[in-house]
Amino acid sequence: MMSEVSTTTWVLAFTAALVVGISKSGIKGIAIITVTLMALAFGAKESTGIIVPLLIVGDIFAVIYYNRHTQWKYIVRFLPWMILGVLLGVFIGQDLDENTFKIGMAIIILASVIIMYSWDAKKSKQVPTHWAFAGFMGIMAGITTMIGNLAGAFANIFFLAMRLPKNEFIGTAAWLFFIINVFKLPFHIWAWGTITKESFMLDLKLIPAIFVGLFVGIQLVKIIKENFYRKMILILTAIGAVLIFFR
Repeated sequence: MMSEVSTTTWVLAFTAALVVGISKSGIKGIAIITVTLMALAFGAKESTGIIVPLLIVGDIFAVIYYNRHTQWKYIVRFLPWMILGVLLGVFIGQDLDENTFKIGMAIIILASVIIMYSWDAKKSKQVPTHWAFAGFMGIMAGITTMIGNLAGAFANIFFLAMRLPKNEFIGTAAWLFFIINVFKLPFHIWAWGTITKESFMLDLKLIPAIFVGLFVGIQLVKIIKENFYRKMILILTAIGAVLIFFR
């Protein structure tokens, strides 16, 4: 695979890894760009395995940097549902051909964009706190994180429902996704075969871009205007999802 990677693919992959770093530094909502770029670079299903080790590298930084803010009671409440969703996602995606997987990923990306846009546009941010709400959001987050590393929209709404302050939000989500991404590894290696020696070697070459993204993200957190940035991300992501359909 390494010898077949074109310059355009490398640019997309390095940009995606850069975005991983930026997202793990605490900027919410941008990780969806990583999924879109990697799917454009390597194909829908193969890209899911390439992304997971990169996410884990970013997660390690996030749990170290924000560990003191972690609220474990919310992780304990949400994690079992998300694990169930991952197992369902493994089963659903196991035998899907590339074209069906691609269409499914593009639909999930567009649905995530709509969910995030709708949430941002709501005047009232009140959402249910019943256990069934946590269960539904957790299962959906698990399915979408396995099929496309796209749990952010569902997990974010759950944490927002818990009214966590900014740092507690980031620290709690950091540990949740670190645990889930490590849990997903065996399924990508042995069930789907999307993590291979070749994909791992490619990931090693992309790690420096993650560290650059972490540095950039820490600086952006201090100066970025949230409304403009989120609208820009949603627009770019929607365009990317359409491009995946025609890849």
